[in-house]
Amino acid sequence: MASPVTFVSAGSSAPSAYGAGAPANLQRAKLAVHMPPQAGSTAKPGAFMFDIPFQFNPKELSITKNAKWGRDAQRNAKKSGPPEFKGADPCKLTLEMFLDATDTMGDKVVKTVEQVFACCVPTEESRQSGKGSPPWVVFKWGGMTGFPAYVSSVTAKYVLFTPAGLPVRAVCTVNLEEISGEQGGQNPTSGTLAVRATHTIVAGETLQSVAYRAYGDPNFWRDIAELNDIDDPMTVRPGTRLRVPALEEITRGQ
Repeated sequence: MASPVTFVSAGSSAPSAYGAGAPANLQRAKLAVHMPPQAGSTAKPGAFMFDIPFQFNPKELSITKNAKWGRDAQRNAKKSGPPEFKGADPCKLTLEMFLDATDTMGDKVVKTVEQVFACCVPTEESRQSGKGSPPWVVFKWGGMTGFPAYVSSVTAKYVLFTPAGLPVRAVCTVNLEEISGEQGGQNPTSGTLAVRATHTIVAGETLQSVAYRAYGDPNFWRDIAELNDIDDPMTVRPGTRLRVPALEEITRGQ
């Protein structure tokens, strides 16, 4: 992780990039926090709770994926056989959040850190049910979305304070771990960041035709509707700009 000095010096020029002169197409990264699904399902997150927006977009993302391989000794041979895939550990994503409240000298940094720390404890509803499950978190940045995960650890380093001792600048290192890893024989590449496409509806098109064009299967129109908060597919008009999820993003929960 970069030292606090590096982040402080870099942050001094960052506000201008996010202020009045920011580009119109600027997409802010965020952590979307959801309730854990009921009945112990690992297919899709539960109800949406809140977003934790990034004040400044991350400079880098670190993704770790470990595969498990086994070697069986060949009979009457000195050398072991070829490696055989035995499964994969859950994917892990590490990112940093740079927080700054020197413009107001308020408690914005402290409150954001508390929000992130709250993701490390079970939700109240799950504790009442006796299971104690953490909230589900999904990293999103423009057309890119991460895998359903939980926050395994958070490190907050306060690097600037008011004369009264209130932290007004911090660097948060957040570690996310994939909710469900792969078992032996399954696809070891899931758990990566999926890049979404966009599509503008033209006259004569429907969500079904967009799904067929994107995936070769019109039945995936419901996933497009869900991502774009469309309740009635018949109300989609020409000129509507849609976000189209990556195929791996859809099939991951099936």
